[in-house]
Amino acid sequence: MLFLPVLFAVLYQVHTLPLHTEEGKFFNQLLTLSFFFFFHYDKNYEINEYYQRLQIFLDNKKKIERHNAGNHKFSMGLNPFSDMTFAEFKKSYLLTEPQNCSATRGNHLSSNGPYPDMIDWRTKGNYVTNVKNQGACGSCWTFSTTGCLESVTAIATGKLLQLAEQQLVDCAGAFDNHGCNGGLPSHAFEYIMYNKGLMTELDYPYTAKEGECRFKPDLAAAFVKGVVNITKYDEMGMVDAVARLNPVSFAYEVTSDFMHYKDGIYTSTVCHNTTDMVNHAVLAVGYAEQNGTPYWIVKNSWGTYWGINGYFYIERGKNMCGLAACSSYPLPLV
Repeated sequence: MLFLPVLFAVLYQVHTLPLHTEEGKFFNQLLTLSFFFFFHYDKNYEINEYYQRLQIFLDNKKKIERHNAGNHKFSMGLNPFSDMTFAEFKKSYLLTEPQNCSATRGNHLSSNGPYPDMIDWRTKGNYVTNVKNQGACGSCWTFSTTGCLESVTAIATGKLLQLAEQQLVDCAGAFDNHGCNGGLPSHAFEYIMYNKGLMTELDYPYTAKEGECRFKPDLAAAFVKGVVNITKYDEMGMVDAVARLNPVSFAYEVTSDFMHYKDGIYTSTVCHNTTDMVNHAVLAVGYAEQNGTPYWIVKNSWGTYWGINGYFYIERGKNMCGLAACSSYPLPLV
């Protein structure tokens, strides 16, 4: 781990070097990183790895500053991932198994509207659980699944549950899901439907790693009687579902700049909008518009130190990064 004597040595160097010199600036940045990660994010490194992480941090910091100096609809900022390369981040936090969104057929029946200009299920009642943290496991699909089922169950019953992501990680493999390597909410909803239930997080705690299936039918707390898939690329179908019914699970492609997202409306010119490139699953809890730009309000699973207290906004109406490629929600059995 990074021992306190190293910090004291850095402090000494900072106080003995003029900060206007390049060497002084370097040690000042070194000290900033030490305190920022060691205390705020509880990061622990061996000495050799510490200096490697420092260089990655400084490179990311430069990228963030360059982006924020430009004309963009969203800003970037330092977060718990700022000491990681995007390759490392992608390996640990995103879907690595190919996700065949195109295999699902749409069966959502849209109305003709009209729809409200904005909606946020967080403000409509006790319908959305707090932001969770998936950790270094590509299990985002399970958090999108539980988040959506938690909400639709709460809307139907008035009772907001905390459901077990770990059960999906451990038990849903027969439905083309791959634990910490990825899966799709639509497939997870099917597992819950045929498995006859999902346990609570309290009864089946999250570990951020794959284990043996420990599902106990008598402890099942939430149930699914059907799965609704919205026709691929039908973003207005997503609007219809969120406006009239409940939050909606969706998948999209995360590229390197999104790792540093802080606030504003995320847009990208480098991500793809096809079904075969999605690598992350999240939950749309509402939508709105700002300065003429419509956007989705989205709950993520990277903890509250990332983004807008764990949420982000992404441009709506353009299938941004393939977000309309494979969206779905369950019908609760109550």
